[in-house]
Amino acid sequence: MLLLHTFATTIAHNAKFISDMIFKFRIVSDEVDNFKREIQIDAEATFLDLKNAICDAVNYDKNQMSSFFICDKSWEKEKEITMEDMGSDSAQEVYLMDDSCLSDFIDDEGQRLMFTFDYLTERSFFIEMREMITGKNLKDPVCSMAVGKAPAQNIDLDAFEAKIDAKAKADAKAAEDFDEEFYGSDSYNDDEIDLDSFSDMTFDE
Repeated sequence: MLLLHTFATTIAHNAKFISDMIFKFRIVSDEVDNFKREIQIDAEATFLDLKNAICDAVNYDKNQMSSFFICDKSWEKEKEITMEDMGSDSAQEVYLMDDSCLSDFIDDEGQRLMFTFDYLTERSFFIEMREMITGKNLKDPVCSMAVGKAPAQNIDLDAFEAKIDAKAKADAKAAEDFDEEFYGSDSYNDDEIDLDSFSDMTFDE
């Protein structure tokens, strides 16, 4: 009987240790280079709590449709956690923010997420879970770092499409200029390229 009591006490202690944890998230934007936010939130909070904390940190309207996406290391979307079930015909399971606990989806430092705050243009924040702080908990989320001004929550759709078109044209012009510079010369000969010289190239800092 004593052994059973000790075992139950150990299980309860371990469960409490697991639940006493804070997640620290770093949030960045591909629209604003110097924008950063850091949110600390209890691991047992819901994705709705995280969404509200992000919106508070950037002064966004909390009532607009949004979704989180659990991503792999290459930012490929794997699971969607949304504000409400839109009745999609997709075979994928629907996860709702207010029913989904953070710790049920995130169990490792470095986990990547996207928070899509503008459904029309699919504009998003990019999020990484930077640290798991064990032995502590938080009643309410905390914005522990705020750098730079957040991008506008909504933008004019015509202006957004014009911006995308301008970027596409600029990229095409840059590629055309590169081709002309690299291949346009009459003296160019692909036999003259020293492929061995590329073997020493490294992306390490």
